[in-house]
Amino acid sequence: MRYVYAALIIVITTTVLLFKIQNISLVTVSLLNMSLTLPASLLIVGVYVLGMLTGSVLWSLLSGLLKAAMRKPE
Repeated sequence: MRYVYAALIIVITTTVLLFKIQNISLVTVSLLNMSLTLPASLLIVGVYVLGMLTGSVLWSLLSGLLKAAMRKPE
């Protein structure tokens, strides 16, 4: 099983490195009067991480509200 995990780590690392190398071109993102120029791969990873964080916060908020709504009033 140790070899399977090692192989998975190698495959995932290789895929991430290939993604980084192939998406090295710069992208400019603008919002109102602000703009940010960064590599496309960094932008995609940043948006993914931001989506994970906001998604988990939203999920926690909604599940808490649902649990509170399902409680019987005393």
